[in-house]
Amino acid sequence: MGKALIVYSTRTGETKNIAELIAEGIRISGTKATLINVTSLKNEKDLDGYDAYVFGSATYHGEMIQGMKKMLFISEKANLEGKIGGSFGAFGWSGEAPGRIFETMKYIFKMDMVSGPLLLKSSILGGATVMAQDYGREIAKKINVS
Repeated sequence: MGKALIVYSTRTGETKNIAELIAEGIRISGTKATLINVTSLKNEKDLDGYDAYVFGSATYHGEMIQGMKKMLFISEKANLEGKIGGSFGAFGWSGEAPGRIFETMKYIFKMDMVSGPLLLKSSILGGATVMAQDYGREIAKKINVS
């Protein structure tokens, strides 16, 4: 059985809610999903042993949350090249963080990314629950094909 790690940073809890829905989609597909708040990640060894990595941050004043920036620097040392990846995040007015995370994972870490980043204003508005679960299913499908 494949394993996915979902690392999120959140200010209000909304990005965590989205992470939980992505994890549901992964688990529904028969793949293991582990959720970690970015504050719990201390070094690159905390990233060992997963088939896929999904990183998410809220966008705050046009930027990702500082903890996610720090985690991306840690991740650069983790040799994630070729691993499956995805990114997501909640946003109010703008939504730059998930895209920046996605581009870092794809172009700097050279990961095998699922379709573009998942950007949601809320985990409950406009079909967001299904969209987040479907994103998780897409990640699980890519793990199970690899």
